[in-house]
Amino acid sequence: MVTLIVLFAALIILILALAFSKSTSKVMSSNTKPVANLGKDELLSCYLPTQVQQRLSDVSVTWEKKGLKVYQYENGAPALQGQASEFRGRAQLFSDAVATGNASLLLQSVRSSDEGEYTCSISSSAGRGKVNIQLRVAVYSAATFRFSNGTLTAEASRWFPKPNVTWMHQTGIVLNATTNLTTSSAGIFSIISTLNADQSSDTYSCRIENNLVTAIAEATITGADVSGGTYFAFSVASTLFASVYLNTMTSLLCTYYTT
Repeated sequence: MVTLIVLFAALIILILALAFSKSTSKVMSSNTKPVANLGKDELLSCYLPTQVQQRLSDVSVTWEKKGLKVYQYENGAPALQGQASEFRGRAQLFSDAVATGNASLLLQSVRSSDEGEYTCSISSSAGRGKVNIQLRVAVYSAATFRFSNGTLTAEASRWFPKPNVTWMHQTGIVLNATTNLTTSSAGIFSIISTLNADQSSDTYSCRIENNLVTAIAEATITGADVSGGTYFAFSVASTLFASVYLNTMTSLLCTYYTT
């Protein structure tokens, strides 16, 4: 009899523990410090992990920024009364995704004033919680290359904050180059950087970076032609972290091209 009572009590505790755990499921984000490109669209990640397809009427989502209502979804539809004027027509959730616990917010045509901390709150039959997301805004663009008469030129039309430019040979040697920065009336920097590249077949990397964004562009010269591609990395916790990560990536690229 005592054994049955103990088992019964343990079962009740287990049921209560599972119910409590479910009701306090953690709302998460795949990126709590995104860097948006000014004038472009940015998706702010927010989701409640669940394996259950929920009824939309059971899900409530609220996005706020410093007390301002960015977007709200409840009773199976957007509830935009009281939405801050600066977000009208620019903020959007996706109903199909909401039903699976995904409350990510699409913020269109990002402005510099959009920078700041956002709070995403989810309440549903699968759990509830909130997560804070620090949106940062920068301006960045990929580099394009030209090769003529032994001169390799990289151009990038939109950068802010002010970037630094470094050239490197595929062997890992840092190269001397000439870089000119000009600014528009809006304070956006454009870049033209030139490098002496006499070899008819060689690969170089042009690294453009500031404290938020780093672009590493690879340029491969074949005869009179040049081809290239750019990948971006964004600072996560600090510029030191980003620097270590990018130095590692650059070393790996150099190793790849020399093997």
